Amino acid sequence: MKKVKLLVIDDDPYICEIVALYAEKSGFAVIHAHDGVDGLVKFYDEQPDLVVLDLMLPEMDGWSVLREIRKTGKTPVILLTGKSESYDKIRGLELGADDYVVKPFEPQELMARVRAVLRRSLRQEREADVVRLGELVIDKDQYAVVVRGHTFPLPPKEMELLYFFACHPNRVFTRIQLLDQIWGFDYQGDPRTVDVHVKRIREKLRDCSAGWSIVTIRGVGYKLEGDLP
Repeated sequence: MKKVKLLVIDDDPYICEIVALYAEKSGFAVIHAHDGVDGLVKFYDEQPDLVVLDLMLPEMDGWSVLREIRKTGKTPVILLTGKSESYDKIRGLELGADDYVVKPFEPQELMARVRAVLRRSLRQEREADVVRLGELVIDKDQYAVVVRGHTFPLPPKEMELLYFFACHPNRVFTRIQLLDQIWGFDYQGDPRTVDVHVKRIREKLRDCSAGWSIVTIRGVGYKLEGDLP
């Protein structure tokens, strides 16, 4: 059976060594890189199943590496960061990271998060990649929304949020439920990040909603409603 391949990008050899030790005990294959540029080269060459990414890297910082990874697809990324401020966590998640771990960290916790992210990623892969609701077509594989022949690319989290709504039309979700589904159950940032993403989706698709809209249910949350089958 093919092993799940992890790419660890961190300039601290000790962290790479300890992550590799616990990851290999968990049955994963591990590749190392110690700067951002080498990390991207190994990402392209090795095509890992998940990336553990430090933010403070030489040559190219983790933010830039994450942006480049997200240009190529949906490979899960867990950030390793010494920054515990909510702003940095939210920024990482909005750029498309799947989770984050604050240094210093427990290796067992990191492995638990790796397994959780991989399970979530596998579940999403098993779901239909394309959802059609009338004139609204959401292609999660291409990270694009098509309405009446017009294509609107969306960032990963906006795409995942709209896709989730479209899979459950006319059903109300609280902010906490949406955070659990899209950002993960252990997300500890500001729940209002959901409001920000909903606002951005509305602004981008306002003029071509094709009979649907994301409606605010005051005091509860949001739902996608309209002329939907």
